Parts: sequence; structure tokens; C-alpha cells
Amino acid sequence: MTFGQVLLVAVLAVPALGAVAVAAIPRDRAARLVGTVAAALTLLAAVPLVFGGRGWVTWSADAPAVRPWHQLDLQWVPGLELRFHLGVDGISWPLVVLTALLTLLCCAYTMWRVPDGGSGRALVALLLVVEVGILGTFLALDLVLFFLFFEVVLLPMYAIIAGWGGTDRRRAARKFALYTLFGSVLLLVGVYVVVAAAGTADLMTLTGGAGMSRGTQLAAFTLLAVAFAVKSPLWPLHSWLPDAHTQAPTVGSVVLAGVLLKMGTYGLIRVAVGVAPEGARWAAPALGVLAVAAILVGSLVCLAQSDVKRLIAYSSVGHMGFVLLGVATLTTTGIQAALIGNVAHGVITGLLFFLAGAVKDRTGTGALAELSGLRETAPRLAGLLAFAAIASLGLPGLAGFWGEAFAVIAAVQVGGPLWTTLGVLAAVGGALTAAYFLRLLRQVTHNRPSPAVGQVGPGLAGAELTAWVPLVLLALAIGLAPALVLGVAETPVDALIGVVLP
Repeated sequence: MTFGQVLLVAVLAVPALGAVAVAAIPRDRAARLVGTVAAALTLLAAVPLVFGGRGWVTWSADAPAVRPWHQLDLQWVPGLELRFHLGVDGISWPLVVLTALLTLLCCAYTMWRVPDGGSGRALVALLLVVEVGILGTFLALDLVLFFLFFEVVLLPMYAIIAGWGGTDRRRAARKFALYTLFGSVLLLVGVYVVVAAAGTADLMTLTGGAGMSRGTQLAAFTLLAVAFAVKSPLWPLHSWLPDAHTQAPTVGSVVLAGVLLKMGTYGLIRVAVGVAPEGARWAAPALGVLAVAAILVGSLVCLAQSDVKRLIAYSSVGHMGFVLLGVATLTTTGIQAALIGNVAHGVITGLLFFLAGAVKDRTGTGALAELSGLRETAPRLAGLLAFAAIASLGLPGLAGFWGEAFAVIAAVQVGGPLWTTLGVLAAVGGALTAAYFLRLLRQVTHNRPSPAVGQVGPGLAGAELTAWVPLVLLALAIGLAPALVLGVAETPVDALIGVVLP
């Protein structure tokens, strides 16, 4: 095996073995420490995947659209011609690193604070299982393997919400499970349609349509796109998200918003668009309309929210709308905007949920009406909250700017009355995003301290800074040097667009 293949195996094996070890260790704190070490080793294995044989090939009739930097292709179920096929390229690698980083920060956070509801070691073990499912989804190059990893996440995330969440956690967990199962059924049917029509489950072979008829591609794209829309979630299939975020523990919300939602948008780009390009071209105008509807509806709903976590949750609907708009344009600029928007949303919204959890832990409430004057009692916490909010609203120089700005530019570049109108409306949605985040900051950080905020001390725990500072630095780094994401993705995105628009 090459060094890259060893790293691919390690990225999945280390958190899986870590979860087993954590579950087997009887002492709670020692188990959490072992889980944190496993998460750190996973990150150490994920980062070097960017080095090595970067062999891309432009699409042609006899060649795949994208050749991964590293891949591992082994027999899995020979009778069904299924293979254990893993690979990583510039489209998946940033999301792999983001997943490993956020999981590490969440596991490290549990060393300081374990939410009420169960043992810390069980929570860490579940976080590592979720990590295996998400990483496997980003690395799988076999469509059936992709589906299986996609489904691994469901039960452990359900358990995290139901076991360590808020007072209404069980209803929120059931809603999450039911919506996700609905998407899973559609995904399974879509996978069956593709594999039965093409005679293979290999994503490298399937990219470009693999000779499937137009009708098959339209059916497959519809099934796959709706399935991924549930997971993303995209309007109007988003209603499970606010409840799940509001009731989930802080670490659950961070993983849910930071990387679990990206499974849907990644699947839309890699699988739905790549496997069924004719379906993508056919559905692009409808996707653009739904994307702008998500941006506007999400922003307007955020303006009416009265709970901090619920506001941040609904903001994800709008941000994912910008990602979908970029994908719907089917242009290099649009796909690049979607990819950097994915990463930026994971970094910034993960930080926002960490901070919202800190505010709620200190004050005992997340209600906006009961929060004011945070900058008077806890100026450092208020400053970090302001930074995260401004980054999320898309201030130039911070990570949130690039995805939103270039999604709008891509829509305008496509041209025509429809896409120009969609670009303008999306820009209006960006202005509304600024409005609701500034409203949040005015309510929480300004004016005289409320009774709940008055009892908050100015200090920040070392564990909190350990979890937050990497995300702050990443938001700055990606904002100032977007090539950190766009540079590695440029060539594979060009190759993918060559398939979609031959």
C-alpha cells in the first residue's frame, strides 16, 4: 500500500477503533481523553492527504472526470460487483479536514463540560461514530458504499439529540430521524436506478452519465436531489433543522451544522450533478428558484426569531440557499462558490453554536428578550460573538464573504432575465442576513445588562478558547486567502463542469 492509501484507511479506522476503545473503557474521563486523542490522530491523518500524487485528467469518453489524489480500490462483495473504493481530491479534501477538526474540538470540549443526560464517554463514542459516517461519505467512490456511510450517521446523531438535548429533545430527535429516513428511502431508490441502468456503482465511471438515457438521468437526478435536499436541508424540506439545533447539546449542534449538513450539498455536487448531468441541466432553473426562496425565507424567518440557537439554525437555511444557487448555475464560478461556502459555513456556524452554548450555559436562557448588555459583563465573549456574526453575514475579508458573493456573481454571469433576477434577489437576501445578525448583536450585547446577563463573569475557560480560537483563525485565513480552498478544488471542478456542459 502507498502512503496515501494508508492515510485513507487511517482516516476511517482511527475514529472507528477510538469509538470502540471509548465504549470499552469504564472510567469516564479516561475514556473521553482516549476519544480526544483518536480524533486528534484522525486530523493528523487527514491533513497530509493534500500531498502526493495529484493526478487529474480532463473528461473524455474513455476517462473519468476526476482522478483522485489517492485511492484505495478493493473487492468488497464480488458477487454483486461492489468494491470498497475510497478516494480523495480537491472537492472532498477540505470537507474531510473540516470534519476531523470539528470532531476534535467537540471531543476536547467534553473534557471540560459534559451536557446533562448521560455519560461523557458515551457521547464521545457517538461523536466518533458520526465522524466515521461523515468521513466515509466524503471519501466513498462506490455509490453503494456512499449510501451505507451516508446512513451510518442517522442513529448516533439521533442518540446525541435524544440523550443529551434540551427539554423537548425526544420530539426533535424523532423529527430528525423521520425526515432523514424519508431522504434515505429516496436516496436508496436513486442509487438503485443508477446502478441498474449503468451496470456499475463506481462513481468514477458513473461521472458523466455512463451512457444512461435522458429519462433515466432525469429520474435519478430528481430522486437524488430531493434526498440530498432533506439532509442539507434545503427549503422547503428544512423544518426538522431548527428543532434539532435548538434541542441538541452544544457539541451536537456544532457537528450537525458544521459538517453533517455538508453531506447533502457534497452529495448534490459529487453524485447528483456528476452522475446525472442531463438531469442537472434540466432542473437547474428550478433549483435556482428554490435556492433564492431559501435565502429570502430563511432571512425573513430569522428576523422574527426570539431564541439565539433557533436564529442561528434558520440562518443555515439561507446559507445553504447560497450554496444551492452556486450549484444550480452549473458553472465553475458557481461550484467553487458552493465549495467555499460549505467550508465557511462549517467554520463560522460551528463557532456560532459554540458561543450560543456558552451564553446559554452562563445565563440559563437562550431567549433574546432575556439577554442584553453582554459586552458590559463579558466583553470578550461579546466580542467573539460579534466576530462570528459579522463573519456569517459576509463581511469582506472573512470566510463568509466568498461563497455568497460568488454565488451571486455566477448567477448574473449566466445571464438572462431569470438568472439575473435570481442574482439580484439573492443579493437582497444577503442584506437581510446582515439585518438579522445586527439585530442579534444589538439585543444580546448592547444596552444595560438584563438580570440573566448581570450574573455572568468576564472570564473564559481555557477549554473554551481551545475550541474557539482555531475556528476564529480559520475564518480569518479563508477570508484573506480563499485559495486555501479554491486552489485545491480548481482543477477537479473544471473537469466536473466539463462533464456537465460538454
